[in-house]
Amino acid sequence: MAERPEDLNLPNSIVARIIKESLPEGVNVSKEARTAIAKAASVFVLYCTSCSNNLAMKANRKIISGQDVLGAMTDMEFERFVEPLQASLEVYKKAQKERKEAIAKRKQEKSDKKPEDIEEGSDEGGENENDDEEVDDCS
Repeated sequence: MAERPEDLNLPNSIVARIIKESLPEGVNVSKEARTAIAKAASVFVLYCTSCSNNLAMKANRKIISGQDVLGAMTDMEFERFVEPLQASLEVYKKAQKERKEAIAKRKQEKSDKKPEDIEEGSDEGGENENDDEEVDDCS
C-alpha cells in the first residue's frame, strides 16, 4: 500500500500525453486543469479497483479479473463503457495469446536448432573424436 496519498496519483507525464492525444490540435490545457484531471483519474482508478475487489471478494477470490472490472463499471453506473471495455479486453487477450504462441514457437525453433549446431560443431575445427569422454585436468 502507498505510504503517502501522492504516491497514488498517476504520473503527470502519462496524463498529459493522454490529454494531448484525446484533444484536437491547437487546444491547450492549463497546468491546473492537467493536475485536476490527473487527481480525478487517480480517484476513479482507486474507486474502480475498490469496487472490483469487492466483487472478487464476494466470489471468494483474491485476484481481481477483467470481469470484476466490467462488473464494477456497471455497479458504478458506467454501463456505457462496459461494451467498449469488453472489446478492448478481448483484443488484449488475443494479443497476449499470440505473443505467448510466438514466444513458444521461437523457443521450440531454438531447441530444434541446438542439437544440429552441436553435431555440426563437433565435426569442425579438428576436435577429438572422443569428445564424450571425461578428461581429468587435475594431474
